[in-house]
Amino acid sequence: ADWLEVHPENYMSAGPVARELDIIRRDHALSLHGVGLSLGSSDGLCGRHLERLSELARRYAPGLISEHLSWSSIEGVHLPDLLPLPYTEESLAHVVDQVDRVQSALGRRILVENVSSYLQFVESTIPEWEFVREVARRAGCGILLDVNNIHVNAVNHGFDAHTFIDAIEPGSVGEIHLAGFQDTGDVLIDTHGDFVADPVWGLYQRALARLGPVPTLIEWDTDIPPLEALLGEAAKADRMLAECVAGRHAA
Repeated sequence: ADWLEVHPENYMSAGPVARELDIIRRDHALSLHGVGLSLGSSDGLCGRHLERLSELARRYAPGLISEHLSWSSIEGVHLPDLLPLPYTEESLAHVVDQVDRVQSALGRRILVENVSSYLQFVESTIPEWEFVREVARRAGCGILLDVNNIHVNAVNHGFDAHTFIDAIEPGSVGEIHLAGFQDTGDVLIDTHGDFVADPVWGLYQRALARLGPVPTLIEWDTDIPPLEALLGEAAKADRMLAECVAGRHAA
């Protein structure tokens, strides 16, 4: 594998698990992909959590640091999911302020990821793709574009996934995620537990055509298959990246 990505929350305490990250960082390029900052929570950021993230960033000098455009805490209670935001001007201003605080604490640009969702807020007045684009523009951060989440949300909420891809500004995306989902018959659920589906590969090709070659990660967190299967998925993404590079050179 060219590089590996970890959730920093798994390594914020000293011990055997933290020492495993020393080994990973010795042999591989590293990306930190946060799940605990709760950027959209009205509680605001947890100062201690941000300090621990900063300590990890200083120690391991990751190539990328990212977090989700979501919330997972309220009044000190932490919930085991990445919950969607209401896409309003108030929410947008709040998230931009939170991202600015994180970037100031880390002394570097972060990426923010679009999340999968299974409901929408009636209060929302901004399309999701415009919200994501505006957070990046106003906060000066980058985007971690999760192509699988775009497909999942497009099916669940009835919008055109191509509209989302086409709204994202080239140069703003620092990383792409691909993953598998589960179709329950009622909704698609972003499980990270299966092979990347054909429609998602198609969206990935469209994203590369618009954005150019971008570092790409295969997420697989549950029902993990043999390593050869994971590397096969990564190799497929590598081939598409190479075709994108070759096509741009030819042009």
